[in-house]
Amino acid sequence: MSASAPAPVTTPASTTGVQPEHAAAAPQPKARWPWVKYATPLVVLLLAAAVAITLTRDWNAWEGGKIEQVTDDAFVRGDLTPLSTKVAGLVRSVNVSDYQKVRAGDLLVELQDDDYQAQAAQARAAVEAGKAAIVNNRKQRELQDSRIEKALAGIDQAEAQIAAAEAGIKAVQADVTRTRAERMRQESLLAARAATPQHVEGAVADEQRFGALSASRAADLEQAKTALHSNEIAVESERRSKDVLQSQEQQLIADLHAKEAALSAAQTNLAYTKIHAPADGTVGERQVRPGQLVSPGTQVLTFVAQTKWIQANYRETQLTHIKVGDTAEIHIDEYPGQAVQGKVIEIAPASGSQFALLPPDNATGNFTKVVQRVPVKIALDDSTLAAQLRPGLSVTATIRTRQ
Repeated sequence: MSASAPAPVTTPASTTGVQPEHAAAAPQPKARWPWVKYATPLVVLLLAAAVAITLTRDWNAWEGGKIEQVTDDAFVRGDLTPLSTKVAGLVRSVNVSDYQKVRAGDLLVELQDDDYQAQAAQARAAVEAGKAAIVNNRKQRELQDSRIEKALAGIDQAEAQIAAAEAGIKAVQADVTRTRAERMRQESLLAARAATPQHVEGAVADEQRFGALSASRAADLEQAKTALHSNEIAVESERRSKDVLQSQEQQLIADLHAKEAALSAAQTNLAYTKIHAPADGTVGERQVRPGQLVSPGTQVLTFVAQTKWIQANYRETQLTHIKVGDTAEIHIDEYPGQAVQGKVIEIAPASGSQFALLPPDNATGNFTKVVQRVPVKIALDDSTLAAQLRPGLSVTATIRTRQ
């Protein structure tokens, strides 16, 4: 049988019958580490300080230092060329349908070209007339050369006549002197009654005949000199006429060049009546129909080239180590689960906001810093797949930086 438990000890009541107001408190043990209550606030303050320093000084370091930079702000891009008319006219035919594939040089749209054909023919006739005018001018110069040669021959002939007249004068002068002396001698003999009147008359007649012959030779000399002067004037006149023709030739050549330029412009306008595909690609929706009157600048359709690329708009904090030549992996939403390899070929020289229609001006008003994005151009390694893509498709681009 076990021992019974000891009975509780009771305190006898006070003889006065009054209970104590508070019982005596039991002594509490002292804290072992009194600084523990300050540790938690201190740790919180250190963490807050670390977060503040990270946010203000080196927040972007971890993002720019990543080996793989990913963005879903990326799209398929391609050259979209609006094809427009250069000249006015009526649409004769539209030779493609909407979204049709075309080859380089295919005729897309043709305008009625009757007016431009006539203008080209008129310009061509003007060019032929200009060429004929130049040929005529050269023929006239050849005619002037013959006239100059004829006048030079007249000068030679006149000089020969002058020489002959001067020689004749010299020859007759001796006879004139001889007959004059004979006349004087016969007159002296007749005065001395040593000669007959017949001899005197013969001497006088001889003197007069040779005098007349001398006067005739002098007249021939003057006539030859006059012919010489006339031929010299004729040569000078013909030469000046040739100079005029030569200056006219320069003017005619310049006029011909102007007419040839007009012909070239007319032929160019004629060629503008046909709009061809600039390269291999696809056309968009047709915007004109046969019979429609179009003016210069009217857009007829949009041409989409086969060459496509990816434009990935990376945040400026991601561009720390991205450079031309880095490899990229592209995930196209149109082909889920398929990864396409590519390569960075260009990085835009400025952020996208700088190429906007209205670039932001942070020099006035309040300023709020916004992370900018910079376009990065990525070429796909699979050119066949790139040709099948459509501009505007969404993609996710991952660039592997080489550190």
